[in-house]
Parts: sequence; structure tokens; C-alpha cells
Amino acid sequence: MAGLISITICAVFAAILSAWKLWRFQHEVYSFADQFEQALDYILSEKKVIGLDEIEDTLWGKISEKLRRVDHVWKQKNTEILREKQQIEELISDISHQTKTPIANMKVYLEILQSEASSAREAEFLSNMERQTEKLDFLLQSMIKMSRLETGSMQIQKREVNLIDTLGHAVAALVPRAEKKQLRLSVDCDVQIKLFHDPKWTEEAVFNLLDNAVKYTKSGGSIHLSVTRQELFTKISVWDTGKGITQERQTQIFTRFYREPEVHDEEGIGIGLYLTRRIAELQDGYVEVHSIPGQGSEFQLYLPNQSSQYCDT
Repeated sequence: MAGLISITICAVFAAILSAWKLWRFQHEVYSFADQFEQALDYILSEKKVIGLDEIEDTLWGKISEKLRRVDHVWKQKNTEILREKQQIEELISDISHQTKTPIANMKVYLEILQSEASSAREAEFLSNMERQTEKLDFLLQSMIKMSRLETGSMQIQKREVNLIDTLGHAVAALVPRAEKKQLRLSVDCDVQIKLFHDPKWTEEAVFNLLDNAVKYTKSGGSIHLSVTRQELFTKISVWDTGKGITQERQTQIFTRFYREPEVHDEEGIGIGLYLTRRIAELQDGYVEVHSIPGQGSEFQLYLPNQSSQYCDT
């Protein structure tokens, strides 16, 4: 009997000891996890991590040494990235400044030469030079816009304004070209809609969609711009009766410099839709395309409503 009692006591003691070791192990694991998570939070917030300078012969001591190195490398890389970003911003600024004056001068000289052209052949050559100068100006300005958006040197500045004003500027810039191709251009937008957005960059995004529609819609076709207020987003749609886009190419058209093989004769460099998508993303929105080859396309730009509302103009 005494032996049985001793065995029972030993078993109970062993169970208690095991339970205590398990509790202690779990406590150490949870404590380590908390320390590790806190250290990562400090590293991500670029603050000094308390305790990383302490080297102990423990698991945390070994891990903290690795984290200290990661923290150092992380901050060093961030410094290099900021330095490179500043250099890119300065380069973009220089390019913009250095090219603006020469191109403006070229346009002035061309106007003078065109007014003094003495033959149809001279007028034709000067007209071709004017188109190429405009194309070069458009290319440089598009590249500068793209670079500024990507590097963050030009920030999105959202404010609550009438959406019809933003759309009106984009449409007005396309009216002459639409009339020249005898396209029917219509707009359906409630003048009372106010939207929290960046007017300048949103105008650029909508202009790019309209520009594509005008470019790839045959004479006599139609282009329709409409606005629909939804629960979370305001949808800006540009619908056309153009050539349409095949399903497999609908994801490619938003990449930089992409142009469909059959439209290489058309003017453009293939960054308009890319810019539109980036502008939408920077405003927490997105872009969709719905198209059937031969039956036209519809591009839908979604911008969040946020604090926007209906109000009197």
C-alpha cells in the first residue's frame, strides 16, 4: 500500500512538473512573440527598437542581433531610395524646364515660316514639321507626367468640387477633333453631383479615355460620357462605337507603352490608359473595360464617394 501511495505521489508530482514546464514554455513563447512583433512594429515605423542593443545568450538575444542588422539595412536602403527619388525629381524638373523653351521657340519659328511660305511644297513641309513638333511636345509632357506620378513628386490633391466642371474641361479639349471626324459626342451628368477628387488629374484621366474613343472611332460614330452615383463609388463611363478590343488584350492595354498591333499607324505612344489607371489608383479608385470587337468599348472609371454629396450649384 505504501509503495502504491509513493507511486501515486510521484505521478502527481511529475504531472504537476510537466504542467508547470508546459506553462512556462507557453509563457516564454508568447513573450517572445510579443517582443518579436513589437520589434517589427518599431522597425517598420523607423523607430529605435528598445532592447536590440542588448546581447544575451538567449534565443531572444540571438534574434535581436539579427533584427538589429535588418533594422540597419532597412534604414540604409530607405535613405538610398529617398536620395535616388530626389535625384529623379530633379532630373524630371530639369528635363521639363530645358525642353519647354526650345519647343516653344520651334513653334514660334514655324508660325513665322508658315506665314511666309511661298509655295505649296514649302507649306506642306512646314505643316509636317508642325505635326512632328506637336508630337514631340506631347511625348515629353506625357513622359514627365508619368514620371512624376510614379516617383510621387506630384501629389494627388483631392477636394470636393462639382464633377461636371472637371468633365467639362476634358470634353472641351476633345470637341474640335470630334467635330473634325463628325463624331456625335454626348454627356449625361447631373450638374449637382459633387465629388471628393483631384480635378486636374481626374480631368487628365477622363481626357485620356475620351482621346482613345475619338482616336479609334470611325467618322460618323458616337461617343457617350455618363456619370452614375453608386453606394460607394461614382462611376464615370466613356462608351464608343469604335473597333472594340479582344478579350485577351483587355488586361494589356493598361500597361505602359502598350499599343495594339493594328493601330500603330495612329498617333500615340501607349501611356494614356496607363496614366488613367494610375490616377484612379492614387485616388483609391479603379478602372474597368468592357468591349466586344467590332461593337465598341466602354471604359468605366470608379472614384470613391467619401464625403461627396448632392448639393445645389
